Amino acid sequence: MKRLILILAAALPVIAADPERAQNTVILDETSVKHLQLEFAEAEETSFEETIFALGHITVLPGKRAVVSSRIPGRAFSVLVIPHQKVAAGTEVAWVESRQPGDPPPVVKLEAPISGVVSKVDIAQGQPVTPDSSLIEIVNLETVEAVASVPQHLAGKLSTGQKAHIRVTALPERVFEAEIAHVATEADEATGTIEAAFHVKNKDMLLRPGMKAEFSIVVSQRENVTSIPRTAVQGDAARHFVYIKDYELKNAFVKVPVVLGAQNDRFAEVLQGLLPGDEVVARGAYALAFAGKGSVSLKEAMDAAHGHAHNEDGSEMTKEQIAAGGHDDHDHEDHDGGRWNMLTTFFASTTGLLVVLLVVSLMKRKPVDA
Repeated sequence: MKRLILILAAALPVIAADPERAQNTVILDETSVKHLQLEFAEAEETSFEETIFALGHITVLPGKRAVVSSRIPGRAFSVLVIPHQKVAAGTEVAWVESRQPGDPPPVVKLEAPISGVVSKVDIAQGQPVTPDSSLIEIVNLETVEAVASVPQHLAGKLSTGQKAHIRVTALPERVFEAEIAHVATEADEATGTIEAAFHVKNKDMLLRPGMKAEFSIVVSQRENVTSIPRTAVQGDAARHFVYIKDYELKNAFVKVPVVLGAQNDRFAEVLQGLLPGDEVVARGAYALAFAGKGSVSLKEAMDAAHGHAHNEDGSEMTKEQIAAGGHDDHDHEDHDGGRWNMLTTFFASTTGLLVVLLVVSLMKRKPVDA
């Protein structure tokens, strides 16, 4: 019994002053928070997507490319379009003067076979024309094809209808979503990959043929997985950590080690270290890692939050420390307004437990003394 009392008594100063809290806490002022442009996300249980990664490119959807040519030999009488011009099906794009005799020689009108954008104009006024010449090329980019080159050992995980998150280098902030339309019947022996094609809506005409793309193809999904944005995770493979909002201090962020599970292109599974509801720094966490202890001390933040003096490590000052520092104990208690924070409640309950244990110990010793 006495041993238990001694253990609890010895643990009090360790709990009262957490040296790692000051070391792992970054406290900023309002200006610093604005400059870092911090964004936050809540650790929550969600549907977690298992993905495979692949590289690829954007190309014209099959059937959405057309070539304008002449059925008769002659010369270009006039060219009515320029590259990148939008045209509708049936629009006049050129006139070809026939080689047949006549005064003037007969001319033939050439029309756009499909609606779209003029991608090439390989003809100039007066240029000779033959039936096998490709004069003008038109592509329709309202829907494009995104082709992923998937490592062939992963081909067994692919099937039509699977969703993918697609990013292009030219548009790093945009994510396009589409489903697998078809998987190639043959693998590329030279690259060891197999193609998976996606039909991507391109309403804003941002995707252009030839653009490089990255694919995160969703192959399975698990429910009730605690996850956070990958951008919140810092550190290296040996030791990952995140910054979370302090529960009681304003503009304070605590460095917390975490153990991660699976990761996809957007989220990381958290196995240990966080609870659902913790708010992590999703943007700006990298800058926080180099902010030291911040622009505000832990003592200043605790003083402002609780309305009374604290030590540098954030623990509450004892009456002796307050007296030594010239603080009036009565003013301290009045300023606190009689509120009990969590630490005060812990000390009160622990002290009561020690008193009860001490009384029980003394009562058991009375018969022996007698």
